Amino acid sequence: MPQSLARNYIHLVFSTKHRIDLLPHTFLTEMHAYLAGILQSCDCQAVSIGGTTNHVHLLFALSKNKTLAEVIRTLKANSSRWINQHGYANGHFAWQDGYGAFSISQSHVDAVHNYIRHQEEHHREVTFQDELRRLCRLYGMEIDERYVWE
Repeated sequence: MPQSLARNYIHLVFSTKHRIDLLPHTFLTEMHAYLAGILQSCDCQAVSIGGTTNHVHLLFALSKNKTLAEVIRTLKANSSRWINQHGYANGHFAWQDGYGAFSISQSHVDAVHNYIRHQEEHHREVTFQDELRRLCRLYGMEIDERYVWE
């Protein structure tokens, strides 16, 4: 087959360094739009971006020409620089080194999109740590609590 076809949906989750609330609520919409632009520059299709003042969720179709690690490195580096240059964070801004990346089937895209849209409500009752633990259990991934919470 001469044509290469790929559609891999990724639900990506990562937090601010030490999960500190560095992202003001008034800035989240603008930051999410900026992250969507970075994804587009990586030839990835953003489906949904959301989060709270200390973490972000991205649902996107991964480019067939980029690795997941390349896309995440570009997302974090460019958005950190942009946030610091514009003084949007309450202090020096940095993302955590790690992340959680989960493959999503086409049949679950709408459910994950809806989940991301309701992050503010969801986190009135659930911490980021408990959310990540649940996602890892759901996907059969073991985490080492000594290293995951930097």
